[in-house]
This record gives sequence, structure tokens and C-alpha cells, in this order.
Amino acid sequence: MKSNKTLYLIPVMFCFFAMGFVDLVGIASNYVKEDLDLSDSVANVFPSLVFFWFLIFSVPTGMLMNKIGRKKTVLLSLIVTVVSLFLPLLGDTFPIMLIAFSLLGIGNALMQTSLNPLVSSIIGGSNIASTLTFGQFIKAIASFLAPYLAMWGATKVIPSFGMDWRVLFLIYFVVGLLATGLLFVTPIEEEKMEGKTSSFADCFRLLGKPIVLLSFFGIMCHVGIDVGTNTTAPKLLMERVGMTLNEAAFATSLYFIFRTIGCLTGSFFLRVMKTKVFFIISVLMMAVSMALMFGGSSKAILYTAIALVGYGNSNIFSMVFSQALLSVPDKQNEVSGLMIMGLFGGTIFPLFMGFLSDAMGQAGAVAVMAVGVIYLITYIKQVKQ
Repeated sequence: MKSNKTLYLIPVMFCFFAMGFVDLVGIASNYVKEDLDLSDSVANVFPSLVFFWFLIFSVPTGMLMNKIGRKKTVLLSLIVTVVSLFLPLLGDTFPIMLIAFSLLGIGNALMQTSLNPLVSSIIGGSNIASTLTFGQFIKAIASFLAPYLAMWGATKVIPSFGMDWRVLFLIYFVVGLLATGLLFVTPIEEEKMEGKTSSFADCFRLLGKPIVLLSFFGIMCHVGIDVGTNTTAPKLLMERVGMTLNEAAFATSLYFIFRTIGCLTGSFFLRVMKTKVFFIISVLMMAVSMALMFGGSSKAILYTAIALVGYGNSNIFSMVFSQALLSVPDKQNEVSGLMIMGLFGGTIFPLFMGFLSDAMGQAGAVAVMAVGVIYLITYIKQVKQ
């Protein structure tokens, strides 16, 4: 039975890889900006669209899981994701990319909400945490591969497909189909869902508790900084160092490399030191990063800043999320729904960053992210452990 459970995890890990497809939005929006000659404020609509759907779909997805089951919900998320990856293969016009990024966000909202519970249907007990951590590592691989694949497509055009950087969508489309097929043929027994599903009313009522409200804003800031760095890092190098987009695309991969390292090492550090201490270290790294991004003008300084924010921001979600859950142990479903809705921060931050960068250059975008870091500094006193 154990060996069967291990085999069942293979398609699930493919799903975690597919979950990482959402992070292609950063580098893709830069290429779309260049192809369509868009302003920063207009180009930043694309990452904002992706994360807008978390506000709408997180709690309804929990209700849907109760009706059709976790596996079918994940399959639905994969189908939506695969469609979103197929559309850019038809062209990169503004309407097509708007629809593609919207569907990518909807699929990812469904997947983020349903995939973790599916893992608990396969792996029980103390192994859940380590399995989810490994899943995040797999997800991160897709995240930092995206800029490399886009660069490869942009510099080595494939004539037979008439494609450039959009070969990224083709490759992830094929992997998405594989993940869908593997999960579809994998038999997974799910425990029967009992009890009342969380509703919007249940969730918003919990915002009356200060720790839940503050944690919700903490998640918004974490995701805003994550998406903001993903989008802005290449622009900083283009503006300050004079790199081309293909050269600067490495900055996005650098961010995800250090975020991946942070996920792997963070699970160790959180076992050997207090959560509050590690949270302070993480936020201080992000604060130093913002200062370097704001005034840095050399490649070495900007790369250092991107690495620092990548590592510093890598474990913020899990630490804030756990503080919220521990604060209301009898309402964890509702709290979880709220925290997932907090991913809506990925919509708010890029919009403001786009407007300010149009007005004052990329320093304006960094200033918006710095506001998020300042908020996380104020959140330190909420971390109890």
C-alpha cells in the first residue's frame, strides 16, 4: 500500500510543476510589453489579472471540492490551465493574451486551493508537511525554468513553428497535458467530506479578529512583493545597466533560484530556531534588498538585491499562514480560505507599480514593494513563536 501511495504522488508532483506555470507571467508580460509596445502600467495589467481571480475563486473552490471531490477539482484546474497555455500559440495579440492570463489565473486559483488537500488524501500523518514542502520545490523548478525557456525561444527561433519566446507556452502546454493524463488515470481514494463548507460570510466574519486581518494583509504584501520582483527585476537591469530583455531575463530566474533555496533551507531553520527570529531575519534581508534596488546602478548590486529578496520572501507565506491558523484553531477552513484570497495582493501591487514606474522609472515600482516590506516589519510583533 505504501508503494502504491508513493506511485500516486508522481502525478501529484507533475501537478505541483503545473502550479508553477503561473510564475511565467512575469517574464511573459515583459515580452508582450516589448512585442506590443505597451507602457509599464498597461503591461502590468497581465500579472494583475492572473492574481485577481484568487479573490473570486478561492472559497467557491472549497465548496466545489465538497461536491465533486478533490481529484476532479484538480483535473478541472489542469484543463483550464492547459487551455490558457494553448491560446498564446495562436498569437500574442492583446485580447488573446488577456484571455490567456485570465484563464491561467483561474486555473491556478483552483489548483492552489485543491491540490494541497488532495495530497492529504494520499499521504497522512506527519509526512504531509514534508510532502508539501517537496511539492513547493517542484513548483519552483517550473518558475525559474520559465525565463530560460523564453530566452531560448527568443534567441533561437523555431521556424517550423513560426514561434519565438512563446515556445515557453508550447513546452508547458505539453507538460500540462501529461500532468492531466497521469492524474486522470491514477486511482485516488478520498475520504468523504463532512460538515459545512466555508462561505464568504464565514470568512469575512473572521476579519474582525485582528490577527486574522493583519495576517491577510501580510499575505497580500508577500505575494505583491513576489509578483512585483518577478516583473520588475528584468526592467531594473534594462534601465540601470542597459541590458537587452533577453539578457535581463536571467534576473527572474535568479529570483526563483534563491526562492527555491529559501524553501529548502527554511524548513530546516524553522525546526532549529524560533519562528519569530527567522521571520525577523527574512524581513531584514528584504529591507536591505529594497534599499539596494532603489539606489543600485551596477549589475552586482542589483543581482545581490534580487537574491536577497528571493531568499527573504521565500518563507513569509508559510510563517504568516501558520500564525493565522494557530490563532483560530476551530475555524481553520475559513482562515485558509481568507489567506488564499490574500493572494489577491498579486493584483494590487503590480497596478500601482506600473503607474509609478511610468511616472518616475523603476524606482517607483521598488517604492511600492518597499511599502509591503515596511508592513511586514510591523507584523513582527504578531509572530508569537
